[in-house]
Amino acid sequence: MILYIDTSTSFLYSALYDGSSILDSISLNLGKELSSQSLSLLNDMLKKNNLELKDINKIIVVNGPGSFTGVRVGLTISKVIAWANNIPIITISSLEAMALSSPDGYDFVAPLIDARRAFCYGAIFDTVNKQFVLKEQYLSYELVKASLNTLTGKIAIISNDEFESDYEILKYEPNYKVIIDFVKDREPTMVHLVDANYLKKTEAEENKNDK
Repeated sequence: MILYIDTSTSFLYSALYDGSSILDSISLNLGKELSSQSLSLLNDMLKKNNLELKDINKIIVVNGPGSFTGVRVGLTISKVIAWANNIPIITISSLEAMALSSPDGYDFVAPLIDARRAFCYGAIFDTVNKQFVLKEQYLSYELVKASLNTLTGKIAIISNDEFESDYEILKYEPNYKVIIDFVKDREPTMVHLVDANYLKKTEAEENKNDK
């Protein structure tokens, strides 16, 4: 059984995958309750399906970018479970998970997470070849638009945040089976080496460097 966890935004996205299909899932916007509610909801999902942590043989966790607090919540839960039960962990970025969840019919998609001040965490994904043509990075939204304008084909932006665009904007709804199938055979990361993929420094780090 594979446990998928993503708390990189205000949402708790989680799923149980039995090797062929999604057994159960959670997709909830918890807002400020993300830190306090996530672990309890994950435990409830396991109990509802008559599962215990010993039944989990792999964890896939989103390690960012996104909310600094949210990313830490998912990583902390995953690492504690993995360490205590000797479960391998595979990481995936939030932007890759978003891109992989795009519906059929698009040549390129741009997964975006608002980072404020006209900046975002973003990338451009080639849906045919399943690879990034603009790597994941912290960048201005203007640069994203300029990069999209160089491409030909059917293009969409994927985001749960507000962006003004001439391109179609799709709300992010995880396709858990596609995400998990795409990454489940990747080499696991040793638990103590699993780390956040923030793509930029925290405000505290930036303020420290400015002094």
